[in-house]
Amino acid sequence: MDLKKIALNRLKDRGVSINDMAKIVYDIQKDFIDDIDIKKCEETILLILNKREVINAVLTGIAIDEGVEKGIFDEHIYKIIMEDQGLYGVDEILALSIVNIYGSIALTNFGYVDKCKPGIIGIIDKEGKESNKCHTFLDDIVGAIVAAAASRLAHHNEDK
Repeated sequence: MDLKKIALNRLKDRGVSINDMAKIVYDIQKDFIDDIDIKKCEETILLILNKREVINAVLTGIAIDEGVEKGIFDEHIYKIIMEDQGLYGVDEILALSIVNIYGSIALTNFGYVDKCKPGIIGIIDKEGKESNKCHTFLDDIVGAIVAAAASRLAHHNEDK
């Protein structure tokens, strides 16, 4: 069983592609890395998704969102997650398991994308608030992958 492939398919099933994430990474790093392009950003996202911790966070976050959609949680936690209540924070904590792999720059990148919600992050966040879909964990997981990829690129560009 190839868990990376499963995680990629689960992201795709939820409306998130590698290219969607790469566009955000590109926008974050284009002013800092001269030879950056979307292909390099896509390759970096795939490298982030090689890590077991990342795969586990992706699969867990999506499973929780889907569990909420199916109504398998009690009414109190269902309401908190479905409404993506601001003081819940567990969704961000799961995302930080990805961010923490790539250091303090990943943390600041995550704060930026979590606040601004660029690209696909904003799209899935809005969809989760305006439909019967739950993307409470997904938007933060995607933000964490993007933040980690931007940070990885920055780390590898430091000497240039």
